[in-house]
Amino acid sequence: METYIVDSFTKEPFKGNPAGVCFPKQELTEATMLKIAQEFGLSETAFVRETSAEGVYAIRYFSPKQEIPLCGHATLAAAKVLFTQTPQTEIHFLTHQQVDLFISCRGEEITMQFPVYDTEPAAAPPAMLAALGLPAVLNTAFSPKNKILLLEIADDQLLAALRPDFNALLQSHTGINGVLVTAPASHAPYDYHYRYFWPWAGTTEDPVTGGVQTFLAKYWSTRLHKSVMQAFQSSSRTGSMQVELQADKVLLTSHAVIILEGKLVAFE
Repeated sequence: METYIVDSFTKEPFKGNPAGVCFPKQELTEATMLKIAQEFGLSETAFVRETSAEGVYAIRYFSPKQEIPLCGHATLAAAKVLFTQTPQTEIHFLTHQQVDLFISCRGEEITMQFPVYDTEPAAAPPAMLAALGLPAVLNTAFSPKNKILLLEIADDQLLAALRPDFNALLQSHTGINGVLVTAPASHAPYDYHYRYFWPWAGTTEDPVTGGVQTFLAKYWSTRLHKSVMQAFQSSSRTGSMQVELQADKVLLTSHAVIILEGKLVAFE
Protein backbone atom coordinates (compact mmCIF):
# COMPACT_ATOMS: atom_id res chain seq x y z
CA MET A 1 0.00 0.00 0.00
CA GLU A 2 1.41 3.37 -1.01
CA THR A 3 1.96 5.58 2.03
CA TYR A 4 3.18 9.12 2.60
CA ILE A 5 3.94 11.58 5.36
CA VAL A 6 3.14 15.16 4.42
CA ASP A 7 3.69 18.36 6.41
CA SER A 8 0.58 20.51 5.96
CA PHE A 9 -0.06 24.25 6.32
CA THR A 10 3.58 25.12 5.71
CA LYS A 11 6.13 25.65 2.94
CA GLU A 12 8.96 24.31 5.13
CA PRO A 13 9.80 20.67 5.87
CA PHE A 14 9.37 19.69 9.54
CA LYS A 15 6.98 22.58 10.20
CA GLY A 16 3.19 22.60 10.07
CA ASN A 17 1.28 19.44 10.87
CA PRO A 18 2.47 16.01 9.67
CA ALA A 19 -0.22 13.65 8.39
CA GLY A 20 -0.06 10.08 7.19
CA VAL A 21 -1.69 9.36 3.83
CA CYS A 22 -2.49 5.82 2.70
CA PHE A 23 -3.87 4.60 -0.64
CA PRO A 24 -5.30 1.10 -0.03
CA LYS A 25 -6.20 -0.97 -3.08
CA GLN A 26 -9.04 -2.69 -1.25
CA GLU A 27 -11.42 -1.78 1.55
CA LEU A 28 -9.77 -1.94 4.98
CA THR A 29 -11.58 -2.64 8.23
CA GLU A 30 -11.89 0.17 10.73
CA ALA A 31 -9.77 -1.85 13.17
CA THR A 32 -6.97 -2.12 10.60
CA MET A 33 -7.08 1.60 9.77
CA LEU A 34 -6.92 2.41 13.47
CA LYS A 35 -3.88 0.15 13.92
CA ILE A 36 -2.13 1.80 10.99
CA ALA A 37 -2.88 5.26 12.43
CA GLN A 38 -1.43 4.09 15.74
CA GLU A 39 1.67 2.81 13.92
CA PHE A 40 2.19 6.19 12.27
CA GLY A 41 1.62 7.89 15.64
CA LEU A 42 0.64 11.19 14.00
CA SER A 43 -2.37 13.27 14.95
CA GLU A 44 -4.25 11.92 11.90
CA THR A 45 -3.81 9.49 9.05
CA ALA A 46 -5.99 9.70 5.93
CA PHE A 47 -7.09 6.67 3.91
CA VAL A 48 -7.93 7.54 0.31
CA ARG A 49 -9.55 5.37 -2.38
CA GLU A 50 -10.69 6.12 -5.92
CA THR A 51 -14.43 5.96 -6.64
CA SER A 52 -16.22 5.18 -9.89
CA ALA A 53 -16.58 8.93 -10.57
CA GLU A 54 -13.64 10.67 -12.20
CA GLY A 55 -11.78 13.01 -9.86
CA VAL A 56 -13.79 11.87 -6.81
CA TYR A 57 -12.06 10.06 -3.94
CA ALA A 58 -13.41 8.54 -0.75
CA ILE A 59 -11.47 9.68 2.32
CA ARG A 60 -11.49 8.61 5.97
CA TYR A 61 -9.46 9.96 8.87
CA PHE A 62 -8.15 8.19 11.97
CA SER A 63 -6.30 9.52 14.98
CA PRO A 64 -4.40 7.01 17.14
CA LYS A 65 -7.56 6.82 19.28
CA GLN A 66 -10.56 6.85 16.96
CA GLU A 67 -12.05 7.77 13.59
CA ILE A 68 -12.33 11.54 13.04
CA PRO A 69 -15.22 12.87 10.91
CA LEU A 70 -13.28 15.70 9.24
CA CYS A 71 -9.63 16.70 9.26
CA GLY A 72 -8.15 19.71 7.50
CA HIS A 73 -4.45 18.95 7.49
CA ALA A 74 -4.89 15.31 6.41
CA THR A 75 -7.17 16.48 3.58
CA LEU A 76 -4.51 18.96 2.50
CA ALA A 77 -1.85 16.24 2.74
CA ALA A 78 -3.86 13.80 0.60
CA ALA A 79 -4.57 16.52 -1.97
CA LYS A 80 -0.87 17.42 -2.16
CA VAL A 81 0.01 13.82 -3.04
CA LEU A 82 -2.73 13.54 -5.68
CA PHE A 83 -1.90 16.88 -7.31
CA THR A 84 1.78 15.89 -7.37
CA GLN A 85 1.09 12.51 -8.94
CA THR A 86 -1.44 13.56 -11.60
CA PRO A 87 -2.07 16.54 -13.90
CA GLN A 88 -5.49 17.27 -12.39
CA THR A 89 -6.05 20.62 -10.64
CA GLU A 90 -9.49 19.94 -9.14
CA ILE A 91 -10.68 16.97 -7.09
CA HIS A 92 -13.47 16.05 -4.69
CA PHE A 93 -13.06 14.15 -1.44
CA LEU A 94 -16.15 12.40 -0.10
CA THR A 95 -15.91 11.84 3.65
CA HIS A 96 -17.37 8.90 5.57
CA GLN A 97 -20.24 11.21 6.62
CA GLN A 98 -20.88 12.04 2.93
CA VAL A 99 -19.51 15.58 3.15
CA ASP A 100 -18.28 16.65 -0.30
CA LEU A 101 -14.99 18.56 -0.08
CA PHE A 102 -13.98 20.42 -3.24
CA ILE A 103 -10.20 20.90 -3.51
CA SER A 104 -8.30 22.90 -6.13
CA CYS A 105 -4.71 23.93 -6.71
CA ARG A 106 -3.01 26.86 -8.37
CA GLY A 107 0.72 26.30 -8.59
CA GLU A 108 1.84 25.24 -5.11
CA GLU A 109 -1.21 26.71 -3.37
CA ILE A 110 -4.04 24.36 -2.47
CA THR A 111 -7.53 25.58 -1.59
CA MET A 112 -10.01 23.41 0.31
CA GLN A 113 -13.73 24.16 0.50
CA PHE A 114 -15.14 23.16 3.89
CA PRO A 115 -18.61 23.54 5.44
CA VAL A 116 -19.37 26.21 8.05
CA TYR A 117 -20.85 25.33 11.44
CA ASP A 118 -22.35 27.51 14.16
CA THR A 119 -21.30 27.83 17.77
CA GLU A 120 -23.43 28.33 20.86
CA PRO A 121 -22.70 29.96 24.23
CA ALA A 122 -20.99 27.70 26.72
CA ALA A 123 -19.05 27.70 29.98
CA ALA A 124 -15.59 26.37 30.73
CA PRO A 125 -15.04 24.48 34.00
CA PRO A 126 -12.55 26.17 36.36
CA ALA A 127 -10.55 22.93 36.37
CA MET A 128 -10.08 23.24 32.61
CA LEU A 129 -8.79 26.80 32.89
CA ALA A 130 -6.40 25.71 35.61
CA ALA A 131 -5.14 22.79 33.51
CA LEU A 132 -4.54 25.13 30.58
CA GLY A 133 -2.85 27.75 32.74
CA LEU A 134 -5.43 30.42 31.92
CA PRO A 135 -6.31 32.96 34.61
CA ALA A 136 -9.41 34.09 32.67
CA VAL A 137 -11.13 33.98 29.27
CA LEU A 138 -13.01 36.66 27.31
CA ASN A 139 -15.60 34.34 25.81
CA THR A 140 -16.54 30.66 25.66
CA ALA A 141 -18.44 28.93 22.87
CA PHE A 142 -19.15 25.36 21.82
CA SER A 143 -19.30 23.79 18.36
CA PRO A 144 -21.91 20.99 18.64
CA LYS A 145 -21.02 19.57 15.22
CA ASN A 146 -17.35 19.19 16.14
CA LYS A 147 -17.82 18.72 19.91
CA ILE A 148 -15.09 21.31 20.48
CA LEU A 149 -15.03 23.97 23.17
CA LEU A 150 -13.69 27.39 22.08
CA LEU A 151 -12.00 29.72 24.56
CA GLU A 152 -11.12 33.28 23.50
CA ILE A 153 -8.36 35.09 25.38
CA ALA A 154 -6.91 38.56 24.89
CA ASP A 155 -3.19 37.87 24.48
CA ASP A 156 -1.60 35.93 21.61
CA GLN A 157 1.73 35.81 23.50
CA LEU A 158 0.05 34.09 26.45
CA LEU A 159 -1.51 31.69 23.96
CA ALA A 160 1.89 30.76 22.51
CA ALA A 161 3.32 30.26 26.00
CA LEU A 162 0.63 27.85 27.24
CA ARG A 163 1.98 24.57 28.61
CA PRO A 164 -1.12 22.57 29.59
CA ASP A 165 -1.24 19.81 32.17
CA PHE A 166 -2.78 17.23 29.84
CA ASN A 167 -3.65 14.70 32.55
CA ALA A 168 -5.57 17.38 34.43
CA LEU A 169 -7.08 18.69 31.19
CA LEU A 170 -8.42 15.25 30.28
CA GLN A 171 -10.10 14.98 33.69
CA SER A 172 -11.57 18.50 33.55
CA HIS A 173 -14.35 17.80 31.04
CA THR A 174 -16.26 14.96 29.41
CA GLY A 175 -18.24 14.64 26.20
CA ILE A 176 -15.96 16.80 24.04
CA ASN A 177 -13.32 16.05 21.41
CA GLY A 178 -11.06 18.98 22.23
CA VAL A 179 -10.60 22.54 23.41
CA LEU A 180 -9.48 25.35 21.12
CA VAL A 181 -7.87 28.47 22.58
CA THR A 182 -7.75 31.56 20.36
CA ALA A 183 -6.71 35.21 20.55
CA PRO A 184 -6.67 38.24 18.24
CA ALA A 185 -3.32 38.76 16.52
CA SER A 186 -1.21 41.60 17.86
CA HIS A 187 0.83 41.97 14.67
CA ALA A 188 0.30 41.76 10.91
CA PRO A 189 -0.08 39.83 8.67
CA TYR A 190 -2.28 37.64 10.86
CA ASP A 191 -5.79 38.35 12.12
CA TYR A 192 -6.03 35.69 14.82
CA HIS A 193 -3.96 32.97 16.47
CA TYR A 194 -5.13 29.64 17.85
CA ARG A 195 -4.04 26.33 19.36
CA TYR A 196 -5.96 23.06 19.64
CA PHE A 197 -5.65 20.55 22.49
CA TRP A 198 -7.45 17.21 22.19
CA PRO A 199 -6.34 14.48 24.59
CA TRP A 200 -9.96 13.21 24.60
CA ALA A 201 -9.93 12.10 20.95
CA GLY A 202 -6.39 12.23 19.61
CA THR A 203 -2.96 13.39 20.68
CA THR A 204 -2.16 16.05 23.26
CA GLU A 205 -1.92 18.99 20.82
CA ASP A 206 -2.72 19.08 17.11
CA PRO A 207 0.18 21.15 15.68
CA VAL A 208 -1.85 22.88 12.93
CA THR A 209 -5.50 22.08 12.40
CA GLY A 210 -7.72 23.19 9.54
CA GLY A 211 -10.91 21.42 10.57
CA VAL A 212 -11.58 23.90 13.38
CA GLN A 213 -11.96 26.64 10.77
CA THR A 214 -15.42 25.21 10.08
CA PHE A 215 -16.53 27.24 13.09
CA LEU A 216 -13.53 29.42 14.02
CA ALA A 217 -13.57 31.38 10.74
CA LYS A 218 -17.19 32.44 11.27
CA TYR A 219 -16.47 33.24 14.91
CA TRP A 220 -13.67 35.67 14.00
CA SER A 221 -15.40 37.00 10.90
CA THR A 222 -18.24 38.21 13.11
CA ARG A 223 -15.84 39.89 15.53
CA LEU A 224 -13.45 41.40 13.02
CA HIS A 225 -16.03 42.22 10.31
CA LYS A 226 -13.85 40.57 7.70
CA SER A 227 -14.54 37.73 5.28
CA VAL A 228 -10.90 37.09 4.31
CA MET A 229 -8.46 36.53 7.18
CA GLN A 230 -5.01 35.16 7.91
CA ALA A 231 -4.88 32.53 10.67
CA PHE A 232 -1.77 31.43 12.57
CA GLN A 233 -1.47 28.36 14.78
CA SER A 234 1.12 29.15 17.45
CA SER A 235 2.11 25.60 18.34
CA SER A 236 5.79 24.66 18.58
CA ARG A 237 5.81 23.64 14.87
CA THR A 238 3.67 26.63 13.77
CA GLY A 239 1.60 26.89 10.62
CA SER A 240 -0.70 29.28 8.79
CA MET A 241 -3.49 29.55 6.25
CA GLN A 242 -5.78 32.05 4.58
CA VAL A 243 -9.45 31.60 5.43
CA GLU A 244 -12.26 33.08 3.35
CA LEU A 245 -15.86 32.92 4.50
CA GLN A 246 -18.40 32.48 1.69
CA ALA A 247 -21.94 32.06 3.03
CA ASP A 248 -22.12 28.41 4.14
CA LYS A 249 -18.56 27.58 2.98
CA VAL A 250 -15.09 28.43 4.21
CA LEU A 251 -12.11 28.31 1.86
CA LEU A 252 -8.76 27.31 3.37
CA THR A 253 -5.69 28.12 1.29
CA SER A 254 -2.18 27.00 2.19
CA HIS A 255 0.75 24.78 1.21
CA ALA A 256 2.10 21.31 2.03
CA VAL A 257 5.42 19.47 1.72
CA ILE A 258 5.79 15.75 1.04
CA ILE A 259 8.36 14.41 3.53
CA LEU A 260 8.30 10.65 3.03
CA GLU A 261 6.94 8.15 0.53
CA GLY A 262 7.04 4.38 0.68
CA LYS A 263 5.04 1.18 0.90
CA LEU A 264 3.33 -0.37 3.88
CA VAL A 265 3.88 -4.10 3.44
CA ALA A 266 2.54 -5.64 6.65
CA PHE A 267 -1.10 -5.01 7.47
CA GLU A 268 -4.25 -7.05 7.90
